[in-house]
Amino acid sequence: MTDHEKASMAPEGLKDKPSHAKRFYEQVTTKDEGGGQSSLLLDGKPVRTPGKALFVLPSHALAEAIAEEWRGQGTRIDPATMPLTKLANSVIDGVAGREAAVVDDILSYAGSDLLCYRGEGPKGLVALQTKHWDPIVAWAKQDLGAPMRLAEGVIHIGQSQASLDALKQRLINFDRWSLGPLHVMTGLAGSALLGLAVALQRLSPEEAWSAAHVDEDWQISKWGEDEEARHRRGRRWRDFAAAARMLGLLRG
Repeated sequence: MTDHEKASMAPEGLKDKPSHAKRFYEQVTTKDEGGGQSSLLLDGKPVRTPGKALFVLPSHALAEAIAEEWRGQGTRIDPATMPLTKLANSVIDGVAGREAAVVDDILSYAGSDLLCYRGEGPKGLVALQTKHWDPIVAWAKQDLGAPMRLAEGVIHIGQSQASLDALKQRLINFDRWSLGPLHVMTGLAGSALLGLAVALQRLSPEEAWSAAHVDEDWQISKWGEDEEARHRRGRRWRDFAAAARMLGLLRG
């Protein structure tokens, strides 16, 4: 992910602010830009991304949700509580004009998708993988026209070009605003199939997140959970859920 994708948003004419910078605005409003688009205003001033592009959203619903993130800040700005803002920045600065590259990156996950690598044991883990993953693999074959090859262990197994081409045909129908959240979900889950399942409303975000963590949850059930790992997973879930929420807001 680029530096722009990781940065927090700055208003027009101001330098980028460090994390937890002092709040520099009072009022947050949205402005109808026509064509279904809306922009964000801080004290009446237009906002730009870290890459200095105009911060214009494709729907009023998304603009209002992002405005609420800004309204909810206290005396200092905490970017960690603004996942929709961060994601919108990444779409404008990192996805626009690079849609083909983003599609290719999602396909690279499909080529070694988490759901295609199964444990050789123990039986309990294998049963959980089968329960959570087989329905999505079947869905990919039946609904997406992309049968996936499965393997035991970690030895790489290549997917057929026909399956990857079928997935690509689905992906090229996503615009930049849908590709951005899908790319985030894919990376966080380690699975293009799970990302697509949420984007195409085959799974809820919670179901996909659980499926992505079958192996980890199995280990936790046996050995307990590390506190730092728990917090890290919580932060990742926040970003995953925000990406799914953005897709929902785009659908209206």
